[in-house]
Amino acid sequence: MLKFIAVKTSLKNYWLPILSGIFIGTSYIPFPPWAALFGFVPLWIFWLRQTELKPVIFGGMTTAFVFTLIGFNWMTYLLHEFAGLPWIFAVVGMILYALFAHTFVAIAGTAWFLLKRKLQCSPALSLALLAIITILSEAYSFTLFDWNFGYSWFGYSVPFYQLAEIVGFSGLSAITLAFNLPLYLAWKYRNERKGKILFGSVVGVFALLNLSGLALEARLPKPDAEFNVLMVQGNVGSMEKMAAESGDGYGQAILNRYLSLTHEALEKHKNEKIDFVFWAESAFPTFLGENLIAQNDYPRQLQEFLKTHNVPLVTGAYSVKFPDRLLTNSLFLLNEQGEIIPPHYSKTILLAFGEYIPFEEYFPQIRNFLPPIGHFARGDGATTLFNLRDLKMAPQICYEGLFAYFSRDLANLGADVIVNVTNDSWYGTWQQPYQHFYMTLARGVEFRRPVLRVTNTGISSVGLASGEILQRSPIHEMWADVYRVPYLKNPPATFYQQWFYLLPSLLWLIFAGLLIVAIKQRVMLQKETK
Repeated sequence: MLKFIAVKTSLKNYWLPILSGIFIGTSYIPFPPWAALFGFVPLWIFWLRQTELKPVIFGGMTTAFVFTLIGFNWMTYLLHEFAGLPWIFAVVGMILYALFAHTFVAIAGTAWFLLKRKLQCSPALSLALLAIITILSEAYSFTLFDWNFGYSWFGYSVPFYQLAEIVGFSGLSAITLAFNLPLYLAWKYRNERKGKILFGSVVGVFALLNLSGLALEARLPKPDAEFNVLMVQGNVGSMEKMAAESGDGYGQAILNRYLSLTHEALEKHKNEKIDFVFWAESAFPTFLGENLIAQNDYPRQLQEFLKTHNVPLVTGAYSVKFPDRLLTNSLFLLNEQGEIIPPHYSKTILLAFGEYIPFEEYFPQIRNFLPPIGHFARGDGATTLFNLRDLKMAPQICYEGLFAYFSRDLANLGADVIVNVTNDSWYGTWQQPYQHFYMTLARGVEFRRPVLRVTNTGISSVGLASGEILQRSPIHEMWADVYRVPYLKNPPATFYQQWFYLLPSLLWLIFAGLLIVAIKQRVMLQKETK
């Protein structure tokens, strides 16, 4: 009974961090961003009332735990499907993930509290430090799934997202978090006139940002070229892929499925010129490579198919990196004769605990204590473009579409479009496919280039440079369709592309400035007390 009372009292004390967790978790994709601008306000109210560090840490952990459970519970399905854990252990793994996945919240609270106590700064300065530390902690947090608060605006087509061409989605995230500061003050002074003025000002500024987004979209240069692409989604599940990789005879079935879907779609659109066909990550179920000798008949079948239909192909496949002789997750461009146009691209940003084990090069024995995990070689980075009849395509594989710097480097090479192949078959149909979808297509807004995304199981589609998203494929269904993609040849660099580190630098300068002011305040206070 006493334990029950203690737990009840503890929950009562932490209802504000729990409320923040609910606000944040239900404002991320696939939910609308209804509380994105004030999600941290309850947590900040809680933190500002504390006189000890311990509840600050626990409050931050509580908020992160709750919003991770709500917004990222697909991790349970992943642990069951990918790691093969029974559901009960997958749930335990999800709970552990929720405890540690977003430690930036607790880190932000800890850093702010220690600085406030050390510098003894004024309440106004303390609040400003709280905001900037939260923004910086989120921006530099380590997480396997590099999400931020900016993507939700794109997910619900709120025009604010168009400003990503200036500040990137990480910048939109920083602006979103910054709105928590005036809204906290509006709540604090809610019974006074200045509270109402603050709230009205926030509404006005947000409306102005959205009008600015519409203006940015309206002034985009008109496309001066277009191409037709046939995108094919084979609906190859994770178990089928694993069986094919182990040589259990599924490889031929998978290849037949892709060839059949492609043939049917080409016949359906035989009166249209198809510039190339686009298959998903590792859709070709065996090895390809300019210097590899085929171990089976699959490459010959593919070559004959492309010759017969006189169409180029971009496809994911496995390859080998020499001299390491390690497997690579690669992307290939083949011409109408079925010949590989070198060089192919190999995935560079590998997924931890999926394609490599962190620190394995220093502790190779660690692999003996973990479930079977892929051992892939890294590619050479964002150094390769595919060139098909002067259409310059920037290749990406899956996870790489989440990192703006990677797409920026490809844009700097002169890419006209971005082509992304993905396998989301490990994640089910809830949350993750939608989150990953918008996060990948977001790169097209930042750098104003179309993004073509094809997956094994969905969601496949095309995002235009304007942010418009064309028809989306169904999830976990076989599907193929032709897209007419307008684009701009040799598109100019966006402001974000040219000044990629401007906003992070400004945030650090603001933090440094606040620290200097706080230190000066403390020195003056010490002089006055002497």
